[in-house]
Amino acid sequence: MELKDIIVNGLEAINKAETLEQLNEVRIAYLSKKGHLTSVMGQMRNLSNEERPMFGKKVNEVKEKIESAYQQKVSELEAIRLERKMKEDAIDITLPGPEFTIGAQNPLIIIQREIEDVFREMGYQVVEGDEIELDLYNFERANIPQDHPAREMQDTFYIDEHTLLRTHTTAIQTRALEENAPHIPLKVICPGKVYRRDDDDATHSHQFVQTEGLVVGHNITLSDLKGTLSLFAKRMFGDDRVIRFRPSYFQFTEPSVEVDVSCHICNGKGCNVCKHTGWIEILGAGMVHPHVLRDAGYTDPTLTGFAFGAGVERIAMLKYGIEDIRSFYTNDKRFIEQFKRYE
Repeated sequence: MELKDIIVNGLEAINKAETLEQLNEVRIAYLSKKGHLTSVMGQMRNLSNEERPMFGKKVNEVKEKIESAYQQKVSELEAIRLERKMKEDAIDITLPGPEFTIGAQNPLIIIQREIEDVFREMGYQVVEGDEIELDLYNFERANIPQDHPAREMQDTFYIDEHTLLRTHTTAIQTRALEENAPHIPLKVICPGKVYRRDDDDATHSHQFVQTEGLVVGHNITLSDLKGTLSLFAKRMFGDDRVIRFRPSYFQFTEPSVEVDVSCHICNGKGCNVCKHTGWIEILGAGMVHPHVLRDAGYTDPTLTGFAFGAGVERIAMLKYGIEDIRSFYTNDKRFIEQFKRYE
């Protein structure tokens, strides 16, 4: 192909190219090592020494014109492609934005945070601990002797002779007592998961959540305990609620009591929820046993304290009318969506 044909055909091919791909084919055909210009340069071997410079100059001029036209066409096609892409990706700002669904929280989390908030307002500090605990803090420091049935394998998940999955959040309290002794006052609320060997059914689970409270200081009495728990019951179940104490027995406390709250469903008149008694048991409590205080390092005999513990699942089941404890753990979206997000 002659130079005059190369310049005419090359420029025409560049102008006709409608895409960058087509334009690249023109570049390969005319400007690559195997293109038409390279082939024409091979003719120089047949020219005389006088003719070669003039011929080389013409080839370079043709090459520069084709390269210049090529670069200009590249810019044009890239601008066209960019404009097309901007139109394709354009966002109609008049359209309504997407609706984001705010997830609901598990009622256990809602209740646990409500409990923590109630006691924070009364000056309590929220303290957490490890779920893998030493026998020393889970049992011995809680005044549970070696031969107590709670230590038996059918009740406790033992890891080795001295280590276990905590069976109650009392283990957090015993550590808090030791870490703070002999400083007073001590006011802590201790939430967390606990584990026991139990067959799962509608009202029992091998894993559940407890929240326990502890107060140590001078002149702490059962009246202080009752006032504290009365306020707690009103905040959780309504301002009309009243509580009552029934004698009981716990190793950690002496004297010990079971605490009932007047039924929030029937207002104490009697219904299926309260088994027609007008009362619902919500937690256990009592005055901290002197042995517990002494073992933790509180040697002042004038110091007293009270402690209490509640199952978060039980309070949630009573408050929301949930009949099966397993509902908390099955991750059923229909169940979770019934509860408003905690604010």
